[in-house]
Amino acid sequence: MYQTFATIIIPAVVVFITTFYSTRFLISYLFGAGIIAEDINKAKPVKLASSGGIGVAFGIVFGILLYIFGTTFIFKPVLDIDALMAVALSISLITFVGFIDDINVKGEKVKSTDIMDIRQGLKQWQKPILTLVGALPLMAINAGTSTIILPFIGTVGFGLLYPLLIIPLAVVFIPNAVNILGGFDGLQPAMILVASGGLMIYSIVFGTGASAYMGAFLAAMLFSAVLAFFPYNKYKARVIPGDSFTYAAGAGLAAIMIMGNAEAFGLIIFIPWIIEFFLHLRRKFKVRDLGIRQSDGTMKAPYGKKIYSLCHLVMNLKKKPVETDVTLWLTVLEVLFVVLAFGLKIFGFL
Repeated sequence: MYQTFATIIIPAVVVFITTFYSTRFLISYLFGAGIIAEDINKAKPVKLASSGGIGVAFGIVFGILLYIFGTTFIFKPVLDIDALMAVALSISLITFVGFIDDINVKGEKVKSTDIMDIRQGLKQWQKPILTLVGALPLMAINAGTSTIILPFIGTVGFGLLYPLLIIPLAVVFIPNAVNILGGFDGLQPAMILVASGGLMIYSIVFGTGASAYMGAFLAAMLFSAVLAFFPYNKYKARVIPGDSFTYAAGAGLAAIMIMGNAEAFGLIIFIPWIIEFFLHLRRKFKVRDLGIRQSDGTMKAPYGKKIYSLCHLVMNLKKKPVETDVTLWLTVLEVLFVVLAFGLKIFGFL
């Protein structure tokens, strides 16, 4: 038991330290390289280094490799090494897609997702196609368990459909759904912290066998990396997470759900992003989550009373909302869905 927790806690601490200092380095390096984005929520638009998620992905992969190193020289492995390598490769490939999207910075502002921005990025249809490559490592090892307990339905066996259909759909959908909800300081890392923390607790308390340990380990790696990144992105942010962050975090969530056999629990806590996906779909994803900043610092919903994002909902419900209100409200919303998921599990619906 001591070894089990030590092989989670020690890599998690190393991941935190690695991510914290690598992100600090990346902020100056990326800004100097011209990989930037504009924070237009402030009184005067500020150019910040973008693609800060590279540090998060580096930290997660480093933690996985540290565990593998330990199994070679220090302790016997409990986790499947091939599975860990597949997860590391999957996260790396998907993060690379996000980085490619981040580095397409223009000298002048161009129209992008319904706003004028210096970062154009990939076309909307290119993102799911490219992220599909990240599913191949998990498909190749037949990752996870093909039997899933669905909420209110019960146990369903998917057989070959699980590696050939469920895994690629999850790996494509989750990072891309995480990617479309953001634009406010601290919002994306805060929601990911809540989600990954919930998955970690679920794996420790309710998980069984090797899948529980795998889920707890991967969730700890993601939680530690995002926790180290958060101080750089909280209000007022020093770095923009970029698609490299949302794709790395989304890939991490997908890996935890698949490898930790936590698909049903993960489905419930992921509902805010699912809602966001369908809200964006109403306008064919040509949506800006960002509000229109007023002279008093408050945010006005960009489409009036029309809701195409959860961010728009907050800006309509809250009287004179400021940027931090959007982050706080949506983080609380994610906390409520995590509590709901635990409630469903405790009362036997998951």
